[in-house]
Amino acid sequence: MDVPQTVRDLLATGPLGHLVTLDPDGTPHVTMVWAGFDGDELVFATFPDQHKLESIRRDPRVVVSFQAQENTGPGLHPYAVISGRGRVTDGGALEWMDQLAEAYMGPGEQFPMRNAPPGFVVRVTIERIYGVGPWGHAF
Repeated sequence: MDVPQTVRDLLATGPLGHLVTLDPDGTPHVTMVWAGFDGDELVFATFPDQHKLESIRRDPRVVVSFQAQENTGPGLHPYAVISGRGRVTDGGALEWMDQLAEAYMGPGEQFPMRNAPPGFVVRVTIERIYGVGPWGHAF
């Protein structure tokens, strides 16, 4: 799926992602992530012993929502929801967190946990984008 520039622009402002994965019994599990794009894939990183890793490896279906930092009018803040299928790769977490740190912490910033283990990178093949904003009704 081609990711609209408006969604890319939203994520460049550093909104926290609300990642939903599924437990073995189908119960949704929510956690927070920093995320960005690599081409048309949504990418986030994490470190060992995270519930989300086990969940995505077992069932790759994920949903991630992002709320805009500022409200542009009456009603809800703009938000985007991305659903798709995630795949976990070993290593590279610190490098991705450093890339994302500029959006989440400020220009020139690095992820503060410099002694973090290699961790994991999760790439999400996007199947659908929806929400409230310029991307809301296009898909």
